[in-house]
Amino acid sequence: MIYNISDRMKDLQPSAIREIFKFLSDPTIISFAAGNPAPEAFPIDIVRQISAEIFSEEPVNALQYSLTEGYPPLRALLKNMLATDNRFNAERDELIITAGAQQVMDLTAKVLTNEGDTVITENPSFIGSLNTFRSYRLNLRGIDMDDEGIDIAAFEQAIKEKKPAFVYLIPNFQNPTGNTTSLKRRKEILNVASKYEVIILEDNPYGDLRFDGEHIPSLKELDTEGRVIYAGTFSKTLAPGLRVGFMSAPNDIVQKAVVALQTSTVHTNIWAQLLTYRFLGKVDYITHCKNLSQIYKKKCNLMLSELDKQVSREIVFTKPQGGLFLWGSLPHGDMNAFCLEAVKNKVALVPGTAFLADEKGSTLSFRLNYSTPTDEQIINGVKLLGDTAKQLGYGY
Repeated sequence: MIYNISDRMKDLQPSAIREIFKFLSDPTIISFAAGNPAPEAFPIDIVRQISAEIFSEEPVNALQYSLTEGYPPLRALLKNMLATDNRFNAERDELIITAGAQQVMDLTAKVLTNEGDTVITENPSFIGSLNTFRSYRLNLRGIDMDDEGIDIAAFEQAIKEKKPAFVYLIPNFQNPTGNTTSLKRRKEILNVASKYEVIILEDNPYGDLRFDGEHIPSLKELDTEGRVIYAGTFSKTLAPGLRVGFMSAPNDIVQKAVVALQTSTVHTNIWAQLLTYRFLGKVDYITHCKNLSQIYKKKCNLMLSELDKQVSREIVFTKPQGGLFLWGSLPHGDMNAFCLEAVKNKVALVPGTAFLADEKGSTLSFRLNYSTPTDEQIINGVKLLGDTAKQLGYGY
């Protein structure tokens, strides 16, 4: 039997990160390749308690069909939370609950693009979103970054050459680099977007996990024109398995996103929405996120300290102010060979090429995750990484 795969899917490659998991069945391999929250960050006891309450007090609501837009009390609560810093503007915005932030990327592409349209992204950027955009047969234009964020001159030039359907950015503790876009650069981005009438999709899965530096307003907070679509999620602050995220965006866009949602998942898991709503009512969410941030600060500082001690200083690493990732860059050589040798030495990384807008592009960089491994695994894994660097001739 011959199966005719659709044009939009036949050339789409699986996520490099998900593929790496196939090689991690060996329990002796230390993985810096995942992007999962720390197991100790899960509020298991509270989730267990809330789950029991839900199935005691409203089991039918938890098991029945629900509204596409999302559980009304949760939506109202989120609107109030976001309105405090203008991530939701009641005069022009609407909010819907989604299956994680990833679905916001899919809905945005479905609603705002036609095949062949251009989407501008940071380069590198999150592979999950890049593959979503590729699945709609969009042209990705990756713009390199400096220490302050996306190169603003190159960004404006790219818009002049081909106006995009939208721009996709991760300003806070970016995946994969861990870098944060400065306030100055955020304002410049919005000025350019305003000048050329461009929509921005802001992905902020890690924004509540700052552990160093001062808070920087999101693009959505700074937006005065209604051109920013905001993707939020509880995957990194509650649990990714719940798949609860949200889109806060101009009403006209959200109304079409609701229709798009009805053609796919119908609505987000209602039990998970009920749980999230009750969780937010039981905990001080700000304090909860601060506690999580301290977990990640300790892990990040441990990894950076070990990298400084164990790995050639020819290899440069970013120093995140929050989130789950940092980015390593070789001074020369073959990054893929480096990652392959690392796996042979029992430590797994994600090759930087997985995050490039141009799938045929090249880079000397790779991503490391510090949230998932234990402290012992961080220490031992970094030592193995240092051994790999020495084997490949990188001097200390």
